[in-house]
Amino acid sequence: MRIDWIGKLQHLLQVLAFCLAVASIQYAFQPERPYTPTCVYSLFIGLYTWAIIDLGRHLIPSSAETGWPVGFAGYAVVIVGIAVGYLAGTWTADQLCRYYGWYTSGPPSDPQAEQRSSILITTLAGITASYYFYSRNRSSYLERKMGEARKHADEARLRLLATQLEPHMLFNTLANLRVLIGAEPRRAQQMLDHMIAYLRATLTASRAATHSLQAEFDRLRDYLELMAVRMGPRLAYSLELPPELAQHPVPALLLQPLVENSIQHGLEPKVEGGRVTVSARHEGNLLVLEVADTGVGPQCEPGPGKGFGMSHVRERLATLHGAAASVDFASVPGGGARTILRFPFRP
Repeated sequence: MRIDWIGKLQHLLQVLAFCLAVASIQYAFQPERPYTPTCVYSLFIGLYTWAIIDLGRHLIPSSAETGWPVGFAGYAVVIVGIAVGYLAGTWTADQLCRYYGWYTSGPPSDPQAEQRSSILITTLAGITASYYFYSRNRSSYLERKMGEARKHADEARLRLLATQLEPHMLFNTLANLRVLIGAEPRRAQQMLDHMIAYLRATLTASRAATHSLQAEFDRLRDYLELMAVRMGPRLAYSLELPPELAQHPVPALLLQPLVENSIQHGLEPKVEGGRVTVSARHEGNLLVLEVADTGVGPQCEPGPGKGFGMSHVRERLATLHGAAASVDFASVPGGGARTILRFPFRP
C-alpha cells in the first residue's frame, strides 16, 4: 500500500497537539506536580503509540474503505500499540527526566496509584485517538466515493443530453430538405449531398463528450454551408476563432442548437434574411462564446431558457460547470439577437 507521508506528518502534528492537551489537563488537576515530566511522558507515550498504530497498520492487509486492518487484526494493532507505546514511552521519558534533572521534589505520592492512573489515561487517549483517525479515514473514503458517484452521474447526464441532440438535429435537417425537394429538386440534390457529408462528420463528433473549439467551428461551418444551399443569398455568416483558442476543449456540438435558433427564429422569418456571427474570445478566467444574428430579434426568438436549443445548452453547461457558467440572451441594437456563453477558461 502506498503511504501518504504528507498525511502522516499531519497525523503526527495532531497527535503531538493531543498529547500536550492531555498533559495540560493532568497538570490542571494536579498543579502540585511538576509540569515538565508530565509533558515529556505524555509526548513520548503518544509518539510511540502513534508510530506503532498508524505506521504498523500498513504492514497488515487493510480495508480499502477505512485503510485499517479488518476484524481482530484491527483491534490487535491498537492494543499492541497502546501497550508497547506505554512501556517504551515511559522508559524513554524516565531516562530523559533523570538525565536532565527534570524531576523536582514534591508531595509524597503512591507509585502504584500513579501507575494505574497513567495506564488508564494512556488507554483512554490511545483508543480515542485511534477512533478519531479511523473515522477520518472512513469519512475521506466516503467523500471520495460520493465524488466519483457525482462524476459518473454527470457523465451519464451529458451522454443523455447528447443523445437528445442527435435526433433533434437530424429531424431539423430532414425537415429543411423536405421543403426544398418540392420547390427546387436540383438544389435539393445538392443539399442532400451536403447533408450526407455533414451528418457523417457531426454524428461522429457527437460521440465524444468534448472536442476542440476548432472542431466545433468546423461543424458549424458544415451546417451553415448546408443551410446556405436552402436559403441562398438570404444567409450570410462569419466564424471568428482566434488561433490561440482553437484547441480549447468544449462540449461537443455546444453551439449547434444556438445557430439553429438564429436561423429558424431570427433569419427565416425575415424576408431579406441576414447574417449569423459566431465568435470566441478570452475574458480573464472565462471563455466567452457568442452567437449573434441580424434577424427579426427576440420577439420571435425563444427567450432565455425556452425552447430545446437554449435549455439544452443551459443544462450541459450547468452539469459541467455549475454556477461558474452562464448563458445570456438579449437583443442586438439595430435588430437581431445575441446569445453569450461564459464558462471557465482552461489553458
